[in-house]
This record gives sequence, C-alpha cells and structure tokens, in this order.
Amino acid sequence: MRPLLVPFFISHQGCPHRCVFCNQVRVAGAAGSLPTAAQLLRRIEEYRLGAPARQLEVAFYGGSFTAMPRRDQEGLLLPLQPLLRAGVLQSVRLSTRPDAVDPETARFLKQHGVATVELGVQSLHAEVLELSGRGHGADEVERSVATLKEAGIEVGIQLMPGLPGDTPQRALDSLHRALDLAPAFLRIYPTLVIDGTELARRYRDGSYRPLSLGEAVALCKEMLAAAGQAGIPVIRFGLQPTSELDSPGVVLAGPYHPAFGQLVESELCFDRMCALLTGVPPGSVVTFGAPAGRLSDLVGQRRVNLQRLAARYGVTATVREDAALPPGVISLQWDGPSRHARLFESHPRH
Repeated sequence: MRPLLVPFFISHQGCPHRCVFCNQVRVAGAAGSLPTAAQLLRRIEEYRLGAPARQLEVAFYGGSFTAMPRRDQEGLLLPLQPLLRAGVLQSVRLSTRPDAVDPETARFLKQHGVATVELGVQSLHAEVLELSGRGHGADEVERSVATLKEAGIEVGIQLMPGLPGDTPQRALDSLHRALDLAPAFLRIYPTLVIDGTELARRYRDGSYRPLSLGEAVALCKEMLAAAGQAGIPVIRFGLQPTSELDSPGVVLAGPYHPAFGQLVESELCFDRMCALLTGVPPGSVVTFGAPAGRLSDLVGQRRVNLQRLAARYGVTATVREDAALPPGVISLQWDGPSRHARLFESHPRH
C-alpha cells in the first residue's frame, strides 16, 4: 500500500524570482510561511491517528526547497528524523528547481530521509524557458536528474505545455527529452493564466494565447501515449482543484477542468476504441471490456465516447468491467473474433 501523504505547502519559499505563470498563493491558498517544528509534528500526529495502519510520507510542495537557506531546510527536515528512525514516517518528498541541485545538496537530502524529488522542469526548449522567466536551461535539468539519481533519490519531472513560445511540437519534443532521462514519473500541468501573474498581464494585452481545453486534451493525450510507451507513468494531469483555484477571477483563461486527467485518459481510450472498430459493419452491437477502474474512461464524461462511436461507426456500444483483463488493455466483443488493444499501442492486436 502506498504511504499516505502529509502535505505542507511552502509557496514561493526559496524561489529566486517569480516565473511568469506562477502565483502559488492563488493556486494553493498558502501564504508561504514555513511551518514550525511543532506544527510539523502536530499535523503528522493527526494523520497518524486518522490512519493508524498506514505508513506516512511528508511532502513539501509549492516552493524550491533546495534553494532555501540550509538552516531553513534543516528546520523542516531535522524534526522529522526521530519519526523516520521510528518508522512512523516512511520517507520525505519535496519539489525544487533543476538549478538548485548539486552533489552536496543531493547527499544532504538523502541523509535526511528524502526519497523523492520532483523537479519543476516545465519545458526543455531554450526559448520557452527564457520567455517563461525560468532562469535556467535544459542542461541544468539533465545534470540535476543525474545528480539526484547518483545519490539514490527517485526523480519526478513536472512539465507545463502551453507556456509562452511553446507549440505542440515543442511540448512533445520536451516530453521526449524528459523521457530520455528516465524519471520515475511525470506530472503534466497545461499552462493556466492565473490572476496576479505576468502571464495574466500578457493575456490581457493580447501577447499570450493559452491552449484551449480541446487543444490541451489532444496534446496531453499524445503525451500520455508516448509516456506509456516508454513505461513511465503520468501520475497527474492538470492542477488539483482547490477552493482557491475554483474561486471567481483566479483562473482567467486556459484549459482548467476539475477532471482534466479523466478527459485525457478518456480521449486516449476513444482512439483505441476506434481502432478496434476497424472493419466492424455499421449496425453491429458491440461490447467493450475494461479492466478494473477503467470503465468510466471508456464511457467518457456524459457518455460522450459511446455517443461518438454511434455517430461515427453506426454501432450500438456497451461497456463492461472485465477483471481478467490486465491493466492498460481493453477488449472488443462482437459477432467476429474478439479483439484486444493496449492503450499505448497505435493499432489493435487481433
């Protein structure tokens, strides 16, 4: 069983400057002050009492952890050491910038129980990084990934398609460069225009156009397929909905949807369902099978996938859960031989 995350938001802490897209206070509702040792321990104890059978993992989100002064890093990590030794905490994860990692920093993190570092990479295209005010290039990304891996730390990479200067091809190129680094996982956050950011100013004066929801879903579908073919999981698409993010006037534009990830996975399922229907006569009654947990992805929100299949192929389609199917495989039953397709393959297997 995966450990239960105990989250702490340290918005903007350690960040040397403000990227054009960033307003962590608006996104997470955290003002950015560092929790005290007492606050750390109190929240961890609350989580422990609420789930006594679960192992816990502390997660520091929102800032550039390793860019903070070392005394601040120690102030957050040292109170956790007795809990790590006692087995109350399994590990620690945190996020940081690619240019805030060096061998000594990686050793320090490893020695203090940090098992996972998520790097805010956003893009691996030089112009996109420059226009977004990131302050680093792709070389720093490659070095930091290698440095963390050498220290025995798992690395995740965060990407943001749709930044200034980005195109679908540049976003896919960045993805493939990220996949070449063999991270443990990816998070993909299509760029949103958040109030109070430089990007909001550019959006208002017409110099920046965000991806539409449809464009973002189509692009992220291709990114999901490529990551799946590489065997690297995408653990999240789109920002986690929060009361702050959902407040009027916070997201000014861009592909925000509270179930964005399901839209992406459902679109990929639709592609595979279409491939399975190749050569199936109109008027056929067909049944798609899905492994546990995938049924809603096949159906689509408001049953849109089944409606599109009926309109495009003239079939009557139903879906069922099939516990015998392995993860990532869907099936088609009809009057002809049954068919199967992997979600991350271009063509069905007969």
